[in-house]
Amino acid sequence: MGFSDLLDRMLGRPAASDDRLTLPAPPTAQDVQQALESTEQMLGSAALPSVVVARGGRIIATVRDTLPRLEKLSGSDLGYTVVATATDYLPEAIGAYQRLPRRYADTRPVDGAKTSLMVLVDQLDLLGLTMDKVFDAVYRQDARELVAQGRFIAEKFGSSGAGGSLRITEDEDAPLPDQPPADPAEDAGSADAAGVNPLAPPRGVLG
Repeated sequence: MGFSDLLDRMLGRPAASDDRLTLPAPPTAQDVQQALESTEQMLGSAALPSVVVARGGRIIATVRDTLPRLEKLSGSDLGYTVVATATDYLPEAIGAYQRLPRRYADTRPVDGAKTSLMVLVDQLDLLGLTMDKVFDAVYRQDARELVAQGRFIAEKFGSSGAGGSLRITEDEDAPLPDQPPADPAEDAGSADAAGVNPLAPPRGVLG
């Protein structure tokens, strides 16, 4: 309680009402998910052109892939772009087109030579490209950490690492197992069977 409030109570004056502006809480990942589901229903319930449905679905999929990092993006331009695309830009663009008769929206020029359908397609292409860039920026740090971890593992366990080699090259032949000693009798029998005396040259060689 401030001094002015205390003075009002002492003098019996009514307390002044609090006219301070109360800002709504920022949308959560659940709020964004609900907005995406509403937009999906919008895309599926109305007879929208396939070019609109495909582009809208692509944007929704990209936003969903970005949602796991939304808390880390809180307060940043990237986070604002994700939330605004899901809750405002995308549904408003599609809704504005839906409120127009199809014959008018698809045939009447409204921006130079562009019809309302062409304008919407341009907007969806821009939103899709923007969300792709946001998605890349969000996960680029994770990708860098993965690359750094891969280099650490290669240095730790590669051929030049102090922890030993996991590589097997042509110069790193595995040792052959010990062979049992040869049996002279078995060797002689094999030679006699072939008609060759191992202690004398073959017949016909020296006459």
